[in-house]
Amino acid sequence: MFFIESAGVTDIGRKRKGNEDSLLVADDLGLYVVADGMGGHRAGEVASRLVVESIRDYIKQFKEGKDVDEPADADSSLSRGANRVLAGIQLSNRVVHEIANSKKDYQGMGSTVSILFFNEQTLIAANVGDSPIYLVHRNKIELLSVPHTVVAEHVAIDPEGADQLGNEFRHMLTRAMGTEETVKANICEIPYFMDDTLVISSDGLSDLVTPEEIMEIVSRDRPEITCQSLVDLANERGGLDNTTVIVLKVNKARSNNGKIKSLITRVTEAFSRMTSKQKSEE
Repeated sequence: MFFIESAGVTDIGRKRKGNEDSLLVADDLGLYVVADGMGGHRAGEVASRLVVESIRDYIKQFKEGKDVDEPADADSSLSRGANRVLAGIQLSNRVVHEIANSKKDYQGMGSTVSILFFNEQTLIAANVGDSPIYLVHRNKIELLSVPHTVVAEHVAIDPEGADQLGNEFRHMLTRAMGTEETVKANICEIPYFMDDTLVISSDGLSDLVTPEEIMEIVSRDRPEITCQSLVDLANERGGLDNTTVIVLKVNKARSNNGKIKSLITRVTEAFSRMTSKQKSEE
């Protein structure tokens, strides 16, 4: 059995006037989310918050055993947990899309979303947009998410031609939450192991800190310390955007046997001291 040690930090950075990132660290649900909003008049902040809250509420209903319909278009190649994550993304997309179309100030708003969901013995990673999800396993770092940007998709088709694209295309999203009636997320489901570390971040971190640097930093200390270290490093390098990061470490769960043994030891030691004292008084 494992338990997840978790921490999350969001920071406005050095250049922005507001923070359009949102995050969720829900150990009770095994659910962790980063959303990076976009849109004027604080609409990005609204979009990212809606994404996080709607996905949390949807998954929470299943965890609490409430009567919630399973996804009608479930993918038989995926687990029930993975289908629920995808259904949560679709629901969240509709929420953002409808609110964006209902208020003038929110028109055109959208958000990325990157999710980690622990499902018994597997880990589900899903994303829309370009907020990265990293897995650190046995001193190697791997990108679990798929970036949905003009440059990334051009690289997949024509690697040499992608070099000719300007820097402005690096973060031009080809998919986002709420900009269309439906959205297609990328998803993967893999086993996880003791000592694995997972990192979800907004591009405020990944633009300024390399995956290798992230791996080195998260290997040094506990999640709450490494989260702040990563944010501090991004700010030292300019803090050009909001920076949000969640760090998760898979640890071995402490068994009740260990607690019982510890209690027995303390009682035995106390009894021994009491007996020795009685003998010395005699």
